[in-house]
Amino acid sequence: MKSSYDLIVIGGGTGGNGVARMTANAGWSVASIDSEPHGGTCALRGCDPKKMLIAVTEGVEWAENMKGKGLEAQPAVNWPDMTAFKRTFTDSMPLRIEAGLEKAGIDVLHGQARFTGPDTIELNGETLRAKYFHIATGARPMTLNIPGEEYLATSTEFLELPERPNRIAFVGGGFIAMEFAHIAKRSGASEVTVLEMMDRPLGPFDPDLVAMLVEATEELGVDLRTKAKVAKIEKQGDEFLVTVERPDGTETVTCDLVVHGTGRVPNIDRLNLEAAGVEYTRRGIKVNTAMRTSNPAIFAAGDCADSGLNLTPVSAAEGRVAGKNLLAGKDARKVKYPPIPSVVFTLPMVATLGLSEAAARERGLTFDTHFEKTEGWYSSLRVGAKRTAYKVLVERGSGQILGAHLIGPGAEEQINLFAMAMGAGQTANQIKAMIFAYPSYASDIGSMV
Repeated sequence: MKSSYDLIVIGGGTGGNGVARMTANAGWSVASIDSEPHGGTCALRGCDPKKMLIAVTEGVEWAENMKGKGLEAQPAVNWPDMTAFKRTFTDSMPLRIEAGLEKAGIDVLHGQARFTGPDTIELNGETLRAKYFHIATGARPMTLNIPGEEYLATSTEFLELPERPNRIAFVGGGFIAMEFAHIAKRSGASEVTVLEMMDRPLGPFDPDLVAMLVEATEELGVDLRTKAKVAKIEKQGDEFLVTVERPDGTETVTCDLVVHGTGRVPNIDRLNLEAAGVEYTRRGIKVNTAMRTSNPAIFAAGDCADSGLNLTPVSAAEGRVAGKNLLAGKDARKVKYPPIPSVVFTLPMVATLGLSEAAARERGLTFDTHFEKTEGWYSSLRVGAKRTAYKVLVERGSGQILGAHLIGPGAEEQINLFAMAMGAGQTANQIKAMIFAYPSYASDIGSMV
């Protein structure tokens, strides 16, 4: 390990590794540091492993939807085998990523980095100096400040469970809680409870489509409680007692596992940013559109920065801008966010892109709302999907797509086509004129605008 580098990247995930590679390829001396194995949340503890579990439970959903339609099957999930399947991907990733970085000439280091000055950090008792730093430390579970918080399992711990508990409670009704609740219930958990403080889960998503997802979730057997504020968690023997405050009184949920699902905050607490002169707020490290922080020699990207949406593709895009500007020696590039789709990988999936109806009205836009439930469409009938729908906002006059919101099979891919169309500035009529392969989920899009 050297004591001095051109660039030190703190964070071995999506928002950091691209910057490390880009600068190393240009001949810079680079070190990449992570307190955990390299790969980041998405590849090791988030998006990718989660979708491998969902892939298994899709078999259960498929059999249920095809019941009485010629398919005779009663699949069941073997939890240890399912998590072993997930590990076929996650276990190899750190070695592959770290080997790739080292092949690029990057020093791969592990430990908790802590700034000791504007151009120095401490790592494992050693002082390292660099001309530039790039911070991409991601996010961590939000601190709830409730009694018994220490009993909460993280999403990472849920993904590593060797056996499936029978009774699971999720605190919060966001992405993590809803997706994991669906996985747990389809895997055979007898009691799955989601405790959401607001009047509905998945606040940023379209309320009409979320209402359909709530119906599907309750039909699955998940106990979804809204206006349910978790007041405390107690441990009695092998059980947990979750005290919940609701408008009509206090309730107690007894379970074998309580999972944190209330959201994440920037993972910057232990960086000692004050020593580096890097300003930050509760939303994260303050950056300009070039991803440069208040210390001109330090950049930041991804969930730890107060920039774009906390999504993996966004952190990659921000990292590319930071890398370009590091190499240019000036703010030559500014981050520009195209329409960014977001998907909740429940079954059915819910996807969103662009403006909601409420946001479009707040902006004073004049638009038509194309909203229809599509369980009678061929693409839904073919797979026995009961809750499918779309809501597309089309601006009057220009025909521009202002927002697209989808629920049902294929939503996760249809929304990407909408993102391409919106990014290219295509109008509703231009989308109607597109010829897609038929029958496919894409071929439905022309009928949605």
